[in-house]
Amino acid sequence: MSRPTVLQIVPELHTGGAERTAVDMAARLVAEGWRAIVLSQGGRLVDELKATGAEYVDFPARTKNPLKLRANARAIAEMIRTEGVDIVHARSRAPAWSAYWAARRTDTPFVTTYHGAYNQKSRLKGLYNSVMARGDVVIANSGYTADLILERHPVAAGRIVTIHRGTDLAAFDEPDVPSRAAALRAAWGVPEEARIILHLARLTGWKGQGVLIDALGQLDAHRDCVVVLAGDAQGREDYLASLKERIHALGLDGRVLLPGHCADVPAAMAAADAVVVASVEPEAFGRAAVEAQAAGRPLIVSDLGAVVETVASPPLVADGERTGWKVPPGDAQALAACLDGVLDLDAESRAALAAYARAHVRQNFSLDAMTDQTMDVYRSLLQARP
Repeated sequence: MSRPTVLQIVPELHTGGAERTAVDMAARLVAEGWRAIVLSQGGRLVDELKATGAEYVDFPARTKNPLKLRANARAIAEMIRTEGVDIVHARSRAPAWSAYWAARRTDTPFVTTYHGAYNQKSRLKGLYNSVMARGDVVIANSGYTADLILERHPVAAGRIVTIHRGTDLAAFDEPDVPSRAAALRAAWGVPEEARIILHLARLTGWKGQGVLIDALGQLDAHRDCVVVLAGDAQGREDYLASLKERIHALGLDGRVLLPGHCADVPAAMAAADAVVVASVEPEAFGRAAVEAQAAGRPLIVSDLGAVVETVASPPLVADGERTGWKVPPGDAQALAACLDGVLDLDAESRAALAAYARAHVRQNFSLDAMTDQTMDVYRSLLQARP
């Protein structure tokens, strides 16, 4: 078959794992000589996607209206026929329903990637989520996610493939990263003598920004530190206001910064003296933890969900071979105590930690590993077609 075509669909192309992975896979498909089409409803990654050579189609992929989902299914089915689409890959629930109906109508292989630990507190929500377990192949982005899919949707047994999220590790070794980090510090308004504790995530309650603010309030021994909560509120203005109120109430004005979205992750990590992933609900993967290790930064994560899969720590490894620390989720006191020790590390200990961390992510979480395994999924589906 010459130049196979893969159509991916994702609601928007902003900053989440589904969006980032869609762009990364589009780039790999084009590099392999395949044709990549992405349906989405705009976002800051559109230009990057187009630069890969992939085809972007502006499409109402955000809708959850049942009638519009059916209309979308008809449009996708028509696109499958006219564009010669060989595989449909859905990365989010609402558009996945349209993609599923279109794929079944046209007898086209259907792939899903379960990117999130989706809320499932009712039978109706379970039905809504079930589309992500209806792929001919169901990709789980972590072992935690694979177990979650099997628990919720036993019918998917035998079709689940675990492919860990991949990170572009080369981006953390570019020669201009230190100068970009210095520029970012200045843009954030961080005093020259201050050390940075970085929390890189969109601003939403379950990401645990409030826990880190509370921990900073208990960190009396390191008053030279500032916390940078780098992330977009994405319209959650009430939550943003609540964070500002919390900062003021604890007397931390000027020591907790809210600079908004940060596009230059390698520079942000390079600017940090410690990185915290403070989630209070399970992460389905936890990209920031891998990125912190790729940058060789001391890392503290909440001990829940898939993030713990990405961090090597005792008892699985010796204390001197750790790549990060784990603390109970939501426990500001434990986080403060851990930060106290991390910030006291000497230069030799930090260098050893960085070496172990970089080797760990190179072996387990590279972009090439993720795209290689996903290409294998695509090829197996094409080979199985009559």
